[in-house]
Amino acid sequence: MAEVLSTTATLGLDSPVSQWVVESPVRSRIFEKSGIDYCCGGKATLRQACAKHQLNPDAVVAELLATASDAKERDWSTASLTELADHIESTHHAYLKDELPRLARLIHQTYTVHGLHYRWLADLKATYERFAAEMDAHMFKEEHILFPRIREIDAGNKGAAVSQPVAIMEQEHERAGACLEHLRRLSSGYAVPEEACNTLRAMLDGLRELEANTHIHVHKENSILFPKAVAATGR
Repeated sequence: MAEVLSTTATLGLDSPVSQWVVESPVRSRIFEKSGIDYCCGGKATLRQACAKHQLNPDAVVAELLATASDAKERDWSTASLTELADHIESTHHAYLKDELPRLARLIHQTYTVHGLHYRWLADLKATYERFAAEMDAHMFKEEHILFPRIREIDAGNKGAAVSQPVAIMEQEHERAGACLEHLRRLSSGYAVPEEACNTLRAMLDGLRELEANTHIHVHKENSILFPKAVAATGR
């Protein structure tokens, strides 16, 4: 069984996790459910990711192969550089600009009222504030430096080098991913305590959605937009 599943025609256990999602974006849901990082940690092979999370690799591959393509999720690997950059700004950046302040208010309110009861809220609040500040600065650099260069490349200017800013953005993605992983651990996987108030429930649900959206966001950049931009210029 293992040998058959690990030698599929295009992807297998030794393929990068990110490539499974590039081929079929709906597979991101399986990775989210399993706790596998397919964006910042997307360069790891599926075999390595399964070992890290103590998952049965054959079972994971079987589930991935059985997942049908989601007609509602576009294959962004076929989009132009400009189209994908525009999509990331209008969808994922717009989401963060609305959601980060809302979650900050919820976390502050929850910490103020329940901080003595839920000791982990202090660390969660500090981690979130660091994540939000870094993402604000990150989006600014993308929108004012990197994405304009990528659009220049798409317009035919092959002299617009992007390797250095891409490397910086990928490093910042890794830090953001580490913050999200810490938020998940602190909240015990966003588990809602039985006696939780509605504000705490809303906060945990918002953090869960933030993690999922950011994973997809970073995947589109790390695994599709950035490699295509670098490949187009070679530098």
